[in-house]
Amino acid sequence: MPTLTLAPASVTDYRRLAERRLPRFLFDYLDGGAYAEVTLARNVRDFERLELHQRILRDVSARSAKTHLFGAELTLPLALSPVGLSGMMARRGEAAARRIAGVFGIPYCLSTLSVCSVEETAAAGTGPLWFQLYMLRDRGACADLIRRAREAGASVLVLTVDLPVVGTRYRDVRNTMSGGGGSWARLRRGLISYALHPGWALEVGLGGKPHILGNVAPYVKDATTPADFSAWANASLDPSVSWADLAWIRAQWPGPLVIKGILSPEDAQEAVRHGADGIIVSNHGGRQLDGVASSISMLPRIAEKVSGQTTLIVDGGVRSGQDVLKSLALGANAAMIGRPWVYALAGAGEAGLHAQLNAFLGEFSVSMALTGVTRTDQIKRAVLD
Repeated sequence: MPTLTLAPASVTDYRRLAERRLPRFLFDYLDGGAYAEVTLARNVRDFERLELHQRILRDVSARSAKTHLFGAELTLPLALSPVGLSGMMARRGEAAARRIAGVFGIPYCLSTLSVCSVEETAAAGTGPLWFQLYMLRDRGACADLIRRAREAGASVLVLTVDLPVVGTRYRDVRNTMSGGGGSWARLRRGLISYALHPGWALEVGLGGKPHILGNVAPYVKDATTPADFSAWANASLDPSVSWADLAWIRAQWPGPLVIKGILSPEDAQEAVRHGADGIIVSNHGGRQLDGVASSISMLPRIAEKVSGQTTLIVDGGVRSGQDVLKSLALGANAAMIGRPWVYALAGAGEAGLHAQLNAFLGEFSVSMALTGVTRTDQIKRAVLD
């Protein structure tokens, strides 16, 4: 009997598609977390533990999921998180994500470590474009990246602060993505994986030219492979960065500045004191310090200290439109997704990403109706049990 192919509906479905399509080392890089992946699991599990409070016999015939964030009207209080090397997961993946996010009506945040440059990504679509920055030892390169993002039309600068050093991800160690096992072992594993995934090899590996990281290429000498760029990035991250460096960034960037990687109320208050226009409550998707709290569990404690003083966004573990609603109920102005959008794009292309975002919108809207609210500003703690 022929196998029945079912249409993907959930993030889990798109994850399966991505796992089948991607070479193993790339899927593990996307899917994995630090050490035993305890925090990675917590991020998702703690959303699942939150229960919605159903209400009935309310007029919910006219609902709107729209919101405003940094001067832009959004279709849904959601943004696409920066994901490094996403152009290795799908052909010119960053440009494709920017295109679909713009059509759908939400922001796309481009990673410093992207295959597509900020110039290519900006030209690929419309709508809010954010740029994510790592602080590098080379301040000249940092200043140039900020200048390029500004000139390309990025509206928000997102400074990631939870990566002064790179966390250890055991999946990457095992499959040699992080550089272990020797060059011959990496080559052999890569060739075998490419042979087992010819669709990816032809469309992305050959057609997408993912071996050059467009944003940082001007600052990396003699790099020809992703491993070369990865080694440069690991050596270039500045572990001495401190709150004092925010003044330097402010001098380079006139627009909204958002700090990504806040996981404590004390750091959130410090970010506000230093003039952050937004905070992204995040543990880097469980990819940095394993064993820390989930993002969603820390959100209420952070919101209690700084709500109303800065824009609050939560990142990590968001897997549905219901999770977006739960985020707003606990004090966020919006949520972000990383792995989910890359699963969809890698597994089902641009059409898959657009379908996934529509599914998020549908889940959000239905959950609004069944908890008795009709506008995003009505989503408060009362929609949770």
